[in-house]
Amino acid sequence: MPLIKHQPGSDPAAVVYDAVQAAKARKADLLIIDTAGRLHNKKNLMDELSKMRRIIDKDFSEATVRCMLILDATTGQNGINQAKMFKEAVEINGLILTKLDGTAKGGVAIAIRRELNVPVWYIGVGEGIDDLQAFDANQFVRALFGEDEKTEDSN
Repeated sequence: MPLIKHQPGSDPAAVVYDAVQAAKARKADLLIIDTAGRLHNKKNLMDELSKMRRIIDKDFSEATVRCMLILDATTGQNGINQAKMFKEAVEINGLILTKLDGTAKGGVAIAIRRELNVPVWYIGVGEGIDDLQAFDANQFVRALFGEDEKTEDSN
């Protein structure tokens, strides 16, 4: 899979523009744009994110766009604030919660779903590639309340 990149410090929107043009020219089925490092409390970075989305919408309007926000489940209330700011900058279609393998309960998932109506798509329960799992609401609730599957089977 080809990688489109520019020199460090380049305008991120220019990289997105070039990636969109390359995807269109190659008739690619999938284009992944990773905007890692966007801090919700840095206005200039959020403005860049909005600009990137506008480029995609303008120059690749025929594309189906899925925008996911990846949040550390240990952030608590700050996760809700992050999601609100990101949703203002770009429409979020789904959420990935990471670090659910430790003491994090991931209660932020419920709050974000309730306040912003953004579904959780995946959860990260470790550091390996196989540790990214599709989100299962029933299993999540059981884990949140400390119930295991044996308890459910015994009823």
